[in-house]
Amino acid sequence: MKSLRVAVAAALMSTVVFALPAGAAGPDIEASVHTISRFKTGSDATRFGKLEFLGGLQFSSNDSMLQSLSAIRFRPDGKSFVSVLDTGHWLTGQIERDAEGRLSGLSRLQVSPLLYSGGRPGSKFHSDAEGLALRRGEAVVSFEQLHRIETYPVPGFETSGPTRTIDFVFPRRELRMNAGMETLALSPEDSPLKGSLVTVTEHSLGQNGNMFAAILEGPLKGVFKIVRHDPYDATDGAFLPDGDFLLLERRFSFLGGLGMRIRRFDGAQIRPGAEIDGEVLLEADMTSAIDNMEGLDVIEAPDGRPHLILVSDDNGNFLQRNLMLEFRLAE
Repeated sequence: MKSLRVAVAAALMSTVVFALPAGAAGPDIEASVHTISRFKTGSDATRFGKLEFLGGLQFSSNDSMLQSLSAIRFRPDGKSFVSVLDTGHWLTGQIERDAEGRLSGLSRLQVSPLLYSGGRPGSKFHSDAEGLALRRGEAVVSFEQLHRIETYPVPGFETSGPTRTIDFVFPRRELRMNAGMETLALSPEDSPLKGSLVTVTEHSLGQNGNMFAAILEGPLKGVFKIVRHDPYDATDGAFLPDGDFLLLERRFSFLGGLGMRIRRFDGAQIRPGAEIDGEVLLEADMTSAIDNMEGLDVIEAPDGRPHLILVSDDNGNFLQRNLMLEFRLAE
């Protein structure tokens, strides 16, 4: 059964998923949620690499709109979140926690169309949203297939078309159709990047086989590369409060199945012309509670330490799972 599930997951990751019918957000979506207390099958261990597993959720809904999460960003309260779906939709909601502070549920889930230029819904080609960043007054979204980075107003992104387009710096010819700007992350204001946006491509590679990336703004605006270790490709990233950068990566093969890992990069090394490599914090395969992991964000928790929230993309298929996993940096 596992091999069948992996094969289906791989096929779905390489095919086009058609956009769902667009419409204004309606009543809250009801989700069925099951908590995950173990990351590794058959093990009570909580330490994995340099991360500590805190718990997670598996969620589903009878409403077919709840699917295909590509990226997730939390608001400053660490509870409310915004996600983009590669079906061309926004998802907003809140996480719930139990008395011990562990993830216990989801509430106030709403889905609304991610509008194309002119304030109208787009096709899958127009609306394949992959990366997301939130900052004061703006939600910034990266798209693949029709490669671009656009901004939406905050508040009001759910009912507005894009307000402006951001230059993604590297030549358009370097972007592959289904392997473009998968990651969009906002650097801290007090970091060397001074609050600039950074993008990383999924599998758009230079001559040396490394991934194209770019600082999109500020005095360090320019192209850099991230060293790629085959067979991993980038799916999302986020900055730690100290300015270091975390990159979520995914792999698949029929022999090895699905896998994921997280690398940490020294933020001071991110600059134009650089080729940077990072330390592996976590690596996991299908013996762990993972699926097609596509979203990563960092929140500042009440314990004063950075917590990582990861989400998976189920591709709208019943053989895959919507997951939300929480880790924190181990001391």
